[in-house]
Amino acid sequence: MHPRSFRILLIDDSPSDVWLAREALRLAGIPVQIRIARDGVEAIEYLQSVQAAVDRPDLILLDLNLPRKNGHEVLAEIKSSSRLRGIPVVVLSSSTAEADRRSTFELNACCFVTKPSNLAAYVEMARGIDRFWLSGLELRQPA
Repeated sequence: MHPRSFRILLIDDSPSDVWLAREALRLAGIPVQIRIARDGVEAIEYLQSVQAAVDRPDLILLDLNLPRKNGHEVLAEIKSSSRLRGIPVVVLSSSTAEADRRSTFELNACCFVTKPSNLAAYVEMARGIDRFWLSGLELRQPA
């Protein structure tokens, strides 16, 4: 189905949510290499350390409620970097607050998804991300 494996940076401090996301991607049949960052500082340090465009994540899944640097701050740093701003960022949060949704779009997030409540819903979400964000990536050239 996919000609290659995709690189996803999952930024989330919840072990259960990390497990659900990994398992959902596996069950959805999406070939991925997942890098986990457990807080905002770790995420930014990792992204700044990636030198080659071909090693950058194809997609970032970002939680908002993170220790040390919250998701809004991480998103603002990513989108203010000429080297990183082209990476699609999907905010995956337990928040249902309209203010969170609005502020992430103002910071140029590609999408805001409320975290699903069970594995089956996570798998459906993963399939949606695949259809919308990953399936066309093989057509893009690294910047």
